[in-house]
Amino acid sequence: MRSKKQPRELLLKGGTVVDPFRKEKYVGDVFIKNGKIQKVGDVNYKSSMTQVDCSGLIVTHGFCDIHVHFREPGREDKESLATGSQAALAGGFTRVCVMPNTNPPLDTPESIRFIVEKAETLPIHIHPIGSITKGQKGKEICEMVAMRNEGAVAFSDDGIPVSDGEIMRLALEYAGMIGVPIINHAEDCCIRKNGVMNEGEISTRMGLTGNPDIAESTMVNRDLELAQLAGSVLHVPHVSTAKAMNHIRRMKKENKHLSAEVTPHHLYFNDEALVEYDTNLKVAPPIRTEHDRRALIKALKDDVIDCIATDHAPHTIEEKERTFDLAPFGMIGLESCFGVVYQTLVKESGMTLGELIPKLTVNPRVVMGFQPDLFKPGIQAEISVIDTEKEWVFKKSSIQSRSGNSPFLGKKLTGKIQFILSKGIITEIT
Repeated sequence: MRSKKQPRELLLKGGTVVDPFRKEKYVGDVFIKNGKIQKVGDVNYKSSMTQVDCSGLIVTHGFCDIHVHFREPGREDKESLATGSQAALAGGFTRVCVMPNTNPPLDTPESIRFIVEKAETLPIHIHPIGSITKGQKGKEICEMVAMRNEGAVAFSDDGIPVSDGEIMRLALEYAGMIGVPIINHAEDCCIRKNGVMNEGEISTRMGLTGNPDIAESTMVNRDLELAQLAGSVLHVPHVSTAKAMNHIRRMKKENKHLSAEVTPHHLYFNDEALVEYDTNLKVAPPIRTEHDRRALIKALKDDVIDCIATDHAPHTIEEKERTFDLAPFGMIGLESCFGVVYQTLVKESGMTLGELIPKLTVNPRVVMGFQPDLFKPGIQAEISVIDTEKEWVFKKSSIQSRSGNSPFLGKKLTGKIQFILSKGIITEIT
């Protein structure tokens, strides 16, 4: 990757502009001055402008990932805010939300301020999500108002489900008063037990402890009912099962304050991919069946699932080289995201580019209350320039993360990020 300061006057010339906010697609230009959008459409070229030829490329909003783990503070050997920012840029992301299960967790106003201040000098926008409970122990609600005032955009004990229904209800009520989403890691621990992959024929054949689909769907159903009772905003993360998706589909007809996300890896893989015991495919929730995978794709097409989030979860080589039952859950996903979802959804499943782009841009921003109209004059430029026809192989050299735990290594993908404009910097992805 090569990054440099944007010239004072920059013209992205002749690309196919996809505006997911206005739902428009046309060949045109994007003129940026002093890092801000001046005009989108037909722009008269002047010699003072630095021109970038975007012919044959897609010019659209910078992607927004509302579910990443950058491991700072505490495990910077896996990822830091700085290295995570580079991984995000490589994937076309100009804005991310970092989960609070760090060491120590982001459970105080001071810890939220730490992330906000440290992110100021980085090339993407980073927003902290605060813990729901102190120490993520599920017992005592954090200082939500003070944390919100310091910059927390949502609350979650991600990785650890809030099992106590009363605590979850209180969290939803408090979050409702300050207008931010609650995000609960949707697994019933008593049903999941020690499951390390989806429970079914494949887990039985492999001799691994299974995690049944109802571990997710029962918790999702509980949270949906509590959100309805509290009248609060609930965002359901990394939906992996048809059963959970059906609960969301049903409840969305009654409650307009619900949203949900799906990961690229749950859209791409099914549990048959685990037969070679690749620990990079050990994730929580687990990779499910082909039936579940197809149900998730349909839900995304039907707008039952609102957005795509990577759940980027870096781990060291030493940790992932343990036996399958001992290796930690999680994979990285930022750099490979667009190639994976474009290949899976557009090339193979009949979704159009105009349907896909909002799932990575407008929709996640709406969930978190960010500005969704990124081509509005005066807005700081957050732009991704994409070659949707480029076929490429995801290699170690494609990874900017400090970790390399990806099951997509060696996979042939279609659609690659070419340029990113973010916070006054232009980055070329090589």
